Amino acid sequence: MPRFALLLTTLIWGATFPATKAVLEQIPPLSFLFLRFLLGALLVGGGFLLWRLRLHREPAVLRASAIATCWLFLGYVLQTVGLSFTSASNSAFITALYVVIVPLILRRFDRRVWVATGIATVGLWLLVKPNASGNLGDLLTLGCAIAFAAHIACLERFTREVDAPSLFAWQMMAMVGLLLPTLLVEQPPAQAFAPTALLLIGLGVTGGLATGAFAVQLWVQRIVPAQQVALIFASEPAYAAWLSWYFLGETLDLQGWAGSGLILLAVVVGALGSGPQSSSPSVGTVQPA
Repeated sequence: MPRFALLLTTLIWGATFPATKAVLEQIPPLSFLFLRFLLGALLVGGGFLLWRLRLHREPAVLRASAIATCWLFLGYVLQTVGLSFTSASNSAFITALYVVIVPLILRRFDRRVWVATGIATVGLWLLVKPNASGNLGDLLTLGCAIAFAAHIACLERFTREVDAPSLFAWQMMAMVGLLLPTLLVEQPPAQAFAPTALLLIGLGVTGGLATGAFAVQLWVQRIVPAQQVALIFASEPAYAAWLSWYFLGETLDLQGWAGSGLILLAVVVGALGSGPQSSSPSVGTVQPA
């Protein structure tokens, strides 16, 4: 059940690529990120009130939230700005390199994980065929992949040490606080915030659905090891490529479909092969910062 839930959340993560790429035609990237996380923070606050959850303020919770938010902030800024300079499918491929990076950070070298990682990497390459020359957007997105890998590793440890809902809420609020000053840097025109269908749909996918997906991720990472989470997330660029093909006209040829199949095979090989460590915290192996 946790892995199936994570696959559904991955579909939402994949949808954020074409949604963000499209909405950047109207609003600058950091301003959009601010709106996205402002909406997310409001939804999380509403959830805390609805379910009468307690927001923990212990030093351990605040410290864990601060460390995780640093990686989350860096990842989203680099990814969203990078999308201004590269395609949605290129961005999805490079971001998904955290499939390889997470086991390296955690120093976990299980054979099944590495076989699945190899299959996923080949599949990702076939799927989106990133330009060999590269560009600024690709470079920024590579930094984003490293940051997201560190964030996944952090969540494995912190969701088992502190109150997960509070960890989630503090991260959302901290993202809003960190992104607010960027409005002064970008100085977006007033028309950038016009409530067009494009902006509303983009915020619905990234600020609404993706916030729920993030909450599910925190729940799953209390149960599933981080390297398996990363492998399940390998299906994200497949979803992104399919949705980019449908909504943005980015092509998906026979080679792309073959790559998608390999990605799904990698998910089955890696994610379903849980060993004894699947339910153990493995705290000592995590390098959060």
